[in-house]
Amino acid sequence: MRILLTGATGFLGSHLLEKLLDDHHEVVILKRTTSDTWRIRHRLDKITSFNVDVEPIEAAFVEKQLDAVIHTACHYGRNQDSMSQVIDSNLMFGVKVLEMAIKYNTGTFFNTGTLLPHYLNTYSLSKKQFSEWLKQSSNKIRAVTLKLEHMYGPKDDKTKFVPWLLDKMIRSDEEIKLTKGEQLRDFIHIDDVVAAYMILLNSADSLPPYAEFDVGTAQPMTIRHFVETLGDVVEKEIGLTVKPRLNFGAVPYRDGELMHSHANITDLAQRGWKVNTPLVEGIKSMIAIEKKQ
Repeated sequence: MRILLTGATGFLGSHLLEKLLDDHHEVVILKRTTSDTWRIRHRLDKITSFNVDVEPIEAAFVEKQLDAVIHTACHYGRNQDSMSQVIDSNLMFGVKVLEMAIKYNTGTFFNTGTLLPHYLNTYSLSKKQFSEWLKQSSNKIRAVTLKLEHMYGPKDDKTKFVPWLLDKMIRSDEEIKLTKGEQLRDFIHIDDVVAAYMILLNSADSLPPYAEFDVGTAQPMTIRHFVETLGDVVEKEIGLTVKPRLNFGAVPYRDGELMHSHANITDLAQRGWKVNTPLVEGIKSMIAIEKKQ
């Protein structure tokens, strides 16, 4: 198939790009001239790129007859970014791509959503709003939203919780300050997330006009358990000179802290998808990349 992929330079998008190319799909990406392509640099000669800061989104649709859009681009709203920046990235940019997909009769629009509560923060609200616009447009284009739990894996941003934590453990920081860690989270490896997209992409013709799928392990664990497991695997795989002290409770919970989150994967499992990456193996895959670097 000929696929338009947004967010290809990011964590999820780059892993999807690898799989799409390995499965012999033709991939077109939208990026900016300023995008950091370090994750996909070795694949740039295999794809067609359009820089949305210097040419219209429509150019990609005019040049290529696209079978599907996989939309992973997003803005998490960190670093004191304004509401308008988050809304522009998570809502308006998606709507612009959606409009072009409808105009040029693209088969299916795959959207990356979230299982976070609607009004938890600007990120979750803007993602939920775009899913609603997508559903409203499903009489014009087949639309699918994959609502993701907490992804982790190699080549993620160091500002995110899991790679930040792994980095501090590898550097043998004497103390790592954390919350009590009682929150239940559903940690899922990036390979299993990519597999969910591929199963739905390959069965798109059998999907209803609009569908939503939770993507997680359906086996939530406390953050404390995850952190302690990560520490044990790091110690075994690397051999720490100083094992960091995990100071649980040093950081207070945020206002409105989400204490329980997990996916209902029944619908996805019925289509043949399953979790294939155990937690320890998933952590080892991250450590392997860190060793190379």
